[in-house]
Amino acid sequence: MTAPPPSVCRDCAAAPSSAGSGDVTRCPKCGSRRLFRHAELHSLSIGHIDCDSFYATVEKRDRPELASRPVIVGGDDHRGVVAACCYVARMSGVRSAMTIREALDRCPDATIIRPDIAKYKEVGHRARAIMEAFTPLVEPISIDEAYLDLTGVEERLSISPAQALVEIVRRFEQELRITASIGLSYNKLLAKIASDLDKPRGFSALGRAEAAGFLAPKRVTILWGVGPALERKLFADGITRVGDLQDKDEHWLVKRYGAMGRVLFNYARGEDSRRVQPDSPSKSISSEETFDWDVTTLPALAQELRPLADKVARRLEREGLLGRSVVLKLKTKDFQQLTRSRRVEPTRSAETILAAGIALLEREVDGRAFRLIGIGCTDLTHPETAPDPELDLFG
Repeated sequence: MTAPPPSVCRDCAAAPSSAGSGDVTRCPKCGSRRLFRHAELHSLSIGHIDCDSFYATVEKRDRPELASRPVIVGGDDHRGVVAACCYVARMSGVRSAMTIREALDRCPDATIIRPDIAKYKEVGHRARAIMEAFTPLVEPISIDEAYLDLTGVEERLSISPAQALVEIVRRFEQELRITASIGLSYNKLLAKIASDLDKPRGFSALGRAEAAGFLAPKRVTILWGVGPALERKLFADGITRVGDLQDKDEHWLVKRYGAMGRVLFNYARGEDSRRVQPDSPSKSISSEETFDWDVTTLPALAQELRPLADKVARRLEREGLLGRSVVLKLKTKDFQQLTRSRRVEPTRSAETILAAGIALLEREVDGRAFRLIGIGCTDLTHPETAPDPELDLFG
C-alpha cells in the first residue's frame, strides 16, 4: 500500500509521519482533520502570505456585532469606492474598486465603514514582526501580503517551511485576530498563485513536478506582469492560455515582445529567478483625490493637484528618494482611467513635480468631466546614485 504524501496540520503545525499507522485523516497531536498534504511539501521554501479581506477583517475584529454581517470599507457617500469588503459582501457580488452606489445596489444591508489606515498599518507592522521572528527574508508587497524565504528554517527552528508558515498564521489569529491564506512553492511566482487557490484561511502548494501542467490551461493573466495591455496583445496573437506560451519558441517571444518575451517564456514553465528582497525599495510614490463633484476646467484641476504634489514630495523626502518620472492619473466621469508620464531630472521638489503634472494635464483638459486626479513619481533612485546633470550635459 502506498504511503500518503507528507502532511502538515493547519491547526497545530505538527507534521505527522506519513509512515505512521492509525487514522491518516486526523492529526495525531490535536485531532484536527485540517491536514494539508503534498508530495513536495517539506522541500519547498518560498511562501506567500495574504491576509483575508484585511481591512474588513480588522473592522469586524473591533466590532464583534458585525461578525456575520456584510461589511464594506470605503467612502461613505455614493461617489466613493470600495477599498475592501468581507466575504459575506462578496457573495452578493461586491468587489474592490466598485462604486459604493453599485455595491449598495448589490448588497443593500451592508455596513459601510470609512477606512482607518493608521489602524491597518499598526496591525500590518505587527504581522510583519511575527513573520520576521521566523525569517529575516520577508518582502512586503502591500500592507496585507508578503513573500517569505524560509530556507534554513529547519536548522534554526527544527521545523519545515510549511510548518513555519502555519505557525505564523496561527499567531496572526491568536495575537492579532485576523486570518490569512498561505501559498508555498519553490519561487515567488508560484507561491503567489498558490495563495489565491484556497481562500479564506487556505493553504495551497505548487511543486516542481506539477507546475507546467498546472499552468498550461490557465489564462495568461495568471502570470505576473500580464496586465490588460499585454493581455490584448497576446490575445491578438492567438495566445490566451499559458499552454499557448509553452508552445512558443523563446526566440519568437523575445522578437515579438522584447525583454518581456523572455520573462513570459520562463514564467510559462514555472521558472522565476526573482529573489525575496526584504529591503525592496518603493517602486513608486503617489497621491490621489476623488472629487465630491465632477471637475472640467484646468484651473480647478491644477488647484487639486498642488496638495497632492506636496504629499508626494514629503514622502520622497522621508524615504530619501528622488523621482525620475512624473506620472499623472485621471479618471473620467464614466470611469475611464488615463495615465500620462514625463521624464524629469531626479527630483523631490514639489514645484518640479507640480509643473510636470500641469504640463501633462494641459494636454488632457478638453471639456471632459473628471472624478479623480492623482500624481506620483516613478523610476525612483537614491541621491548618491542619481546622475549629475552637469556630467550628463557634457557627456
